[in-house]
Amino acid sequence: MPEPGYLLAAVAVSAAITWTLRALPFALLAPLRRSPLVAHLGATTPVGVMAVLVAHTLRDVPLTAPSYGVPTAVALAVTVGLHLWRRDIVLSIVAGTAVHVVLLSGVAG
Repeated sequence: MPEPGYLLAAVAVSAAITWTLRALPFALLAPLRRSPLVAHLGATTPVGVMAVLVAHTLRDVPLTAPSYGVPTAVALAVTVGLHLWRRDIVLSIVAGTAVHVVLLSGVAG
């Protein structure tokens, strides 16, 4: 069994490292808020992420098969249309997903 002093030192070092690692992002946050690069990434990254998600989602959908291609195309159109109209990402994603599920369940049922 290690000595109590050794254990206390190990706990103190671990606590200091943990506290530093958790405080470090907040210390670095202030200069980053004024950074033009971070502002640019904040404006452009969501569009890139959505494009990657759409490509990943559509890559395995057989768009030429009417039972899958039509519901997917309609749901995608609803999602894009709602987003362009209302600019509410939650509404457009939920509505597009609901349309897709309803159309696919009608095809399967």
